[in-house]
Amino acid sequence: MSYVCTESAKATKRLPISAKVVLEERVEGSVADVELLCRSNNLLDTPAKKNANRMKSLDRKFAIAPMMEWTDRHCRFFHRLLTRRALIHTEMITTGAVLHGDRARLLAYDPAEHPVALQLGGSDPRALAQCARIAADLGYDEINLNVGCPSDRVQEGRFGACLMAEPALVGDCVAAMKASVAVPVTVKCRIGIDDQDPEEALEAMTCAVEAAGVDALIVHARKAWLEGLSPRENRDIPPLDYDRVYRLKAAHSALAVMLNGGIVDLDQAVSHLGRVDGVMIGRAAYQEPWRLLAVDPLLYGESAPFASPKVAAEALVPYLERELRRGTRLHAITRHILGLFRGVPGARAFRRHLATEGVKPGADIATFRAALALVVDTDAPVAHTAAA
Repeated sequence: MSYVCTESAKATKRLPISAKVVLEERVEGSVADVELLCRSNNLLDTPAKKNANRMKSLDRKFAIAPMMEWTDRHCRFFHRLLTRRALIHTEMITTGAVLHGDRARLLAYDPAEHPVALQLGGSDPRALAQCARIAADLGYDEINLNVGCPSDRVQEGRFGACLMAEPALVGDCVAAMKASVAVPVTVKCRIGIDDQDPEEALEAMTCAVEAAGVDALIVHARKAWLEGLSPRENRDIPPLDYDRVYRLKAAHSALAVMLNGGIVDLDQAVSHLGRVDGVMIGRAAYQEPWRLLAVDPLLYGESAPFASPKVAAEALVPYLERELRRGTRLHAITRHILGLFRGVPGARAFRRHLATEGVKPGADIATFRAALALVVDTDAPVAHTAAA
């Protein structure tokens, strides 16, 4: 499979054959069953067709990265309390899990999460198209394909970062999803893997997905070493190469390019926005979520949703009460908010109380309120750089 890559790729592209195939297969009941359960739990009340106008105008200036074991639906709801404007992502969910697993649990989300993107892991164009259609029918605003995860399990399944070696296949995957859904389809990738030349590898991937009609490319500005480094080491050891992503955007000016990797605060995020279309933050957003309260004022010129982290935490109480009534354990939600307070009296006591009392089987809303009472709300303006 080959692609023509020019400034106006859409006008000159040679689409993969999968883009010309109408994918009619559906797993019986796949959408209806999930939608019914989500609606019965008040987790989905906006049909996909009502989201069409919003989906066409997604703002990708700032996004929160998909993070395994972290960005579940509870985390996403919490993050949405802190910023109205950020594009948020699910954890990566494999096509096999969507098609054959507990879809009601895996794909459930709260309407408050919009705009929210589903990240898929897979490399079979038909399976990805099926999953994209299921997600779009459920109201997800965007579908993102993982071409960056370096874990052994992902490699064994022939998806994630190892797909950097197969740009034509990734193009087929994007084209198949684009042919199946009206929502945006994006790709998150690395600048290369192992001994690949980042200039050549990233260019080949970009040409392939741009020709297939991708709506945006999110680039983690590091290589992934599939041999010799763990997934954790791959997040830190390979050197960052922001300039490579800047050059990519300059060469593909019509393509929306977002930068990811090593961005630790919003000042740094702003510094990149003159060179790329958007930034994506991962660990800094999760481990220090107080930073997210500054996203809307700093990047969008809008007021923060809440005046302080403590007020935001208090706003989480109705959600906690609802989930506790459904049988969700307190710790399943509060584990995501341990870093909400920093540099204020009581922050450490808050974390300690939730880490010790919040994990107990009988932990309830009173446990959370007791932890919150330990924090002194100074009513200080929300900071966006590191606190003391």
